[in-house]
Amino acid sequence: MKSRATDLTLLVAALLIALFPLSGATFYTQLIAKVMILAIFAMSLDLLIGYTGLVSFGHAAFFGLAGYALALMGPQYEAANFWWTLPAAMAICGVFALVTGLVVLRTKGIFFIMVTLAFAQMLFYVFHDTKIGGGSDGIYIYTKPELKIGDFALANLDKIEHFYYLVFTIALLVYLLLRRVLGSSFGRALIGIKVNEHRMQALGFPVFRYKLAGYVLSGAIGGLSGYLAAVQFGFVNPEILSWHQSGMVMMMVILGGMGTLHGAIIGAFALVFMQELFSNQGLFGVLAKHWQLGMGVFVILVALYLPQGLAGLIFRKAEPAPDVEDNAGEKADEKAEGRTEDTP
Repeated sequence: MKSRATDLTLLVAALLIALFPLSGATFYTQLIAKVMILAIFAMSLDLLIGYTGLVSFGHAAFFGLAGYALALMGPQYEAANFWWTLPAAMAICGVFALVTGLVVLRTKGIFFIMVTLAFAQMLFYVFHDTKIGGGSDGIYIYTKPELKIGDFALANLDKIEHFYYLVFTIALLVYLLLRRVLGSSFGRALIGIKVNEHRMQALGFPVFRYKLAGYVLSGAIGGLSGYLAAVQFGFVNPEILSWHQSGMVMMMVILGGMGTLHGAIIGAFALVFMQELFSNQGLFGVLAKHWQLGMGVFVILVALYLPQGLAGLIFRKAEPAPDVEDNAGEKADEKAEGRTEDTP
């Protein structure tokens, strides 16, 4: 019953978001499109933190790398082809995740956090200190990619509403994809690794390969969000690769509730709209200049009194996906008997 109630609530929320552009509020339409992009970013990180138990502090590397991939692959003053630049950007992020994952996944705990941060900072300085990415000024994307089939334009991404519905559709597909993945034997294995990695190894699971596959999937989806952000804002600079960006998306996951896909979405909306609220001079006057103080208090209160995040407050109980968390150990034991069939 709780799962059905959660699904119904999410369906209503999705319908309201889908209908929002009809309000004619241009600024907030753009803002919600930005939030949905960040929600994709947060879901990709939650796959690591909330489901696999890998706390990455370098996730911005994938976000920024995809944005730079679009800027460098596309013609300077002509529209790039959406159909090949998007998969190419995601593939680049996937390859980067594969190569770096072979190193970072051999570490654990605080060492994993530091190594992921180190790789992200290395990438930051590649684009910041060299001409390849325009240095600290970054690169402008003067023309948005074309979304065409032959000569027929499916959408004009220069139009706010068209871009909004593209992002909405992609965010919905990402949510459904991750939900399906996490409900599969692969997803249960990831959760089993988070619960007790040594037990999973003892049962014969190739833990390293499972973690690497999850890391690559997370990186590719993180790259998807970075690509969309580059399309929306029309420029990329090294700041989107910085540790601040990684910290921001981690805060979204924590605020919304780790281990819940809808929690990552709620966290993205909460963080952005609380920033807008506390920086509103009409409400807070001169204090709006110090909106970070209000945000800090808000984050502290959530951390202290809502251990399951805002999703736990709204839905009473964190439910990451149907039949995923419950009896994770038993699921692993059952799968151990036929593990050769499901091993990637």
